[in-house]
Amino acid sequence: MAAKNKTNTKSKTKKGKPDPVVVSGMRPTGALHLGHLNGALKSWQRMQDESACYFFVADWHALTTEYAATDAIATNVDAMILDWLAVGMDPERSVLFLQSEVPAHAELFLMYSMIIPVPWLERVPTYKEQQEQLEGRDLSTLGFLGYPLLQAADITAYKATQVPVGEDQLPHVELTREVARRFNRLYDEIFPEPKGVIVPAARVPGTDGRKMSKSYGNSVDLTDDPEQIEKKLSRMVTDTRRQRRTDPGDPKDCPAFQLHEIYCTPEERAELTEGCKTASIGCLDCKKVMIKHVVAEVEPMRQRRQEFEKRPGVVTEILEDGGRRAREVANATLAEAKEAMGL
Repeated sequence: MAAKNKTNTKSKTKKGKPDPVVVSGMRPTGALHLGHLNGALKSWQRMQDESACYFFVADWHALTTEYAATDAIATNVDAMILDWLAVGMDPERSVLFLQSEVPAHAELFLMYSMIIPVPWLERVPTYKEQQEQLEGRDLSTLGFLGYPLLQAADITAYKATQVPVGEDQLPHVELTREVARRFNRLYDEIFPEPKGVIVPAARVPGTDGRKMSKSYGNSVDLTDDPEQIEKKLSRMVTDTRRQRRTDPGDPKDCPAFQLHEIYCTPEERAELTEGCKTASIGCLDCKKVMIKHVVAEVEPMRQRRQEFEKRPGVVTEILEDGGRRAREVANATLAEAKEAMGL
């Protein structure tokens, strides 16, 4: 049987205890936006000083929905790394890497596919939800059905203990826990059961009121300049009861006010809530308070990104180093798993 918990798969604290291990990734399917920033990147940035962190560009996962249009994936990979650097991701404190550069993910996925029942995958809520939302695409592929299992491989390759996610992704983490339990029961106690860590403001509304998404065309991108941000957010949908300036509304029913909850001060929110309910302030004036905070946060990031763009080869250098570090850990885990399965 395989030796358990090899020390080279986790970093150590000063007291000799394993650090928490954090793993997460993003698909390179387009520009990053406020949803990514508030739903993931801010939490990732904080975790860099608290845990051993592995953050990857999920190019294999991009194929689950974009398999028919792959021309932009390579460009999106570079753009994503630049965005990560702009918001404060540090390759010295985290391992930043490209998923497809670590073949151990794919091999673990194949091994898991031999022991995980298909109904476990079919019951993942996002499986049917995305099929309904992404109209006009054939998502009847094995890769789309199995992508939560590939996520399980992504996570367990580093023996992760924490996975920062939005609430809609918790079922994916639960599946990973089930995969770990089944493997450990069948073969050997190799994999910890990771916990899903709900990140604040994980569900950020888009300009049309739905969850902000590249696929829906409702995003405010991290590369948008102040004029673009103001134009997009000024048109964001609000409480449908406010058809006229004199109609009162309720911030609880206003998609735009969800961004106020993220960006505005408690004093501003209290004043704007009163103004909305009494119709003493119009929706556009209300949005302007929030817009100035969004611009104040995003504009410095956009400028930092421009500075990184002036450094040729910086993305390649980061991904090569991160890939090497990730492979070292993932390959050690894979070796344990293969030995446990008698391979």
